[in-house]
Amino acid sequence: MSSIIRAAKSLLILASAAAVFVVTVHAQSGVAPSASPGVAPSEANHFIETPKGWVQPKTAWGDPDLTGIWPIAHGLNLVRSCPRAGGPGGRGGAPAETPTAPAAPPCDPNSIPLFKTEAVYTAEVERALGIRKSGDAATQALAKGNFGAALQGGVTDPTFPERQTSMIVEPANGKLPELTAEGRRRSALMKSSWSLSPNEVQTWDQPEDFDSWDRCITRGMPSSMMPYRYNNGIEIFQAPGMVVLSLEMIHEDRIVYTDGRAPLKPVLKSYMGEPRGRWEGNTLVVTTTNYREGPSGTNIGVFGSPAGNRFPVSDQMKTTERFTRLNDNTILYEMKIEDPVVMVQPYTVRYPLRLNNSYEWWEYNCHEGNRTIRDYINASRAERAKAAQQSGEGR
Repeated sequence: MSSIIRAAKSLLILASAAAVFVVTVHAQSGVAPSASPGVAPSEANHFIETPKGWVQPKTAWGDPDLTGIWPIAHGLNLVRSCPRAGGPGGRGGAPAETPTAPAAPPCDPNSIPLFKTEAVYTAEVERALGIRKSGDAATQALAKGNFGAALQGGVTDPTFPERQTSMIVEPANGKLPELTAEGRRRSALMKSSWSLSPNEVQTWDQPEDFDSWDRCITRGMPSSMMPYRYNNGIEIFQAPGMVVLSLEMIHEDRIVYTDGRAPLKPVLKSYMGEPRGRWEGNTLVVTTTNYREGPSGTNIGVFGSPAGNRFPVSDQMKTTERFTRLNDNTILYEMKIEDPVVMVQPYTVRYPLRLNNSYEWWEYNCHEGNRTIRDYINASRAERAKAAQQSGEGR
């Protein structure tokens, strides 16, 4: 079904392109694309090379071509943090201590550099390639007929190491900004099924006691453009004056107009905001405003996010994204998040998106009003009724 939906989207965009194709292609036909002099890997481009002689692909109407499937296929932490036992970020890998290796020296999280050394990164890549060759845990369990373990191990998308140590590149320490007093007030009012701590006592009486991701409404922004444990597909479609960012999870589509139109009046707001795009050379710049309050600005599905899914956003939030294609297979993606109502300063994330047109796009079969919400409410009410009964009997 998902392949049919994507095919229909392509047909719709091609239909809209047909109306202006003849004019635009004629206007651009005499413009020869320029070849890149080559850009060596460095911190500035996240150690991603642009080969000498590489030519930025163009659409038939002359815009930089970003079409394709660009899944967020890395397991980067949102914030920069010290490695924990069990490997980087505490998500598996070699133990922090072995009988032959001394304990790691004390770590100051504020002094961790944005990029790993070449030696450390090379070792991580070699380890990842070895896992790919032998098959990950889910693949090995499946080969042994252990279907339960295969299911549990296969609910996360495969990832590959990146040279950087966090998604956040600004502030320089790789941390989320502190909340303002108003931000803290709003956070305290937010509801979610995800606990702030193991000791938090949660109760559920109505659908509004759950966050928007719980209810399969939306992940909201900015977290919809960050990696999750699964359903990380992003497909880009283009037509004259338009770029569509199609998201696998919760099957949302962000329609970005690049024809110069102004945003609608601020009274019209949505959870995903209203994006407007422009081309700066070969870079697509997307500025989004008119956000509707509700979804958390961070999400427990993003590694390193604060617990509880209760990081508020206001209707004054503004996001500025940059999509820069560095070579045939890589887009360097950047997003700056500004929200002076709830954060004391902005923050910026940046990371690569790698082309993978063979990525398996699965239907995100989730809907508002699913029975899990009802079951949580019924169980919560039953537990409280039982506790009240036992308390009465104990008097």
